[in-house]
Amino acid sequence: MATKHRLTNAFSNAKKITFNDQSKFILFSDCHRGDNSYADDFANNRNIYFYALNQYYKNDFTYIELGDGDELWENLSFESIFKSHKHIYLLLKNFYEKSRLFMIYGNHDMVYKNKDTVAKNYDHYFDPVTGTKVPLLPNINFHESIVLEHEVTKQKIFLIHGHQADWWNFGFWRLSRLMVRILWKPLQIIGIADPTSPAKNYKELIKIERRIKRWIVEKNNQLTIAGHTHRPRFPEPGQIPFFNDGSCVHPRSITGLEIENGNITLIKWYTDITEDGYLRIVRTVLEGPRKLKNYLIKKDV
Repeated sequence: MATKHRLTNAFSNAKKITFNDQSKFILFSDCHRGDNSYADDFANNRNIYFYALNQYYKNDFTYIELGDGDELWENLSFESIFKSHKHIYLLLKNFYEKSRLFMIYGNHDMVYKNKDTVAKNYDHYFDPVTGTKVPLLPNINFHESIVLEHEVTKQKIFLIHGHQADWWNFGFWRLSRLMVRILWKPLQIIGIADPTSPAKNYKELIKIERRIKRWIVEKNNQLTIAGHTHRPRFPEPGQIPFFNDGSCVHPRSITGLEIENGNITLIKWYTDITEDGYLRIVRTVLEGPRKLKNYLIKKDV
């Protein structure tokens, strides 16, 4: 019942964005941008992420980040994260200045529910060369959820991080954060997994997905896209329309969902090697594309 209430509340109060078949979105989540230490899972994939996101910027995509963008459990300060991945944030700034950036918070960056915290981290940064403060993402808002609504079909796509179906990481995220900072971050360096993460606890992952699917069915098969579990999901038309974009901290790859030309596609970007021995970053399609209208529900609720 608690999961149902949390998801319903997030759906009812979601930020609304209209779109059409000419709209282009790229959805990533669970970047967990850290401080470039041994515990920073994002550091291994940051070149892949930067290259991919820059391609989407050049091709006029709108970027929607579905939570856990910043790793604020392991790291006390956003400043150390920004310094480690400054080029990433300046790329986000490019999206923002074109009004093509929307952010959702997850359990690892739940502090972004507080607008003052968002302003402290994102309004500006200090440029040591000029000795001045430079605008970064002034007045950016982080949302719990977003609903994309098609201008013609009125189809709604519910975007959320997914921790709303994870009672521990929703209700006790402060305790989880304390455990990660004190205990699991040092142990992660020697290879011991964080048990609070559903991505590393398969039984809990299945429970979370089952709760979200149950809510989707009760909402007359409301198309829903989440992150949180780090497990990519791409249903066929006729199945429960629960999608998951995966994460940006897979070993040597990142996954995401593209919405373009009225289609949805699950993609992966990874480092490959040519026959001549050169490294390159390539995109591959894992599932799709599928027409969004194939997931259209007959009755809006």
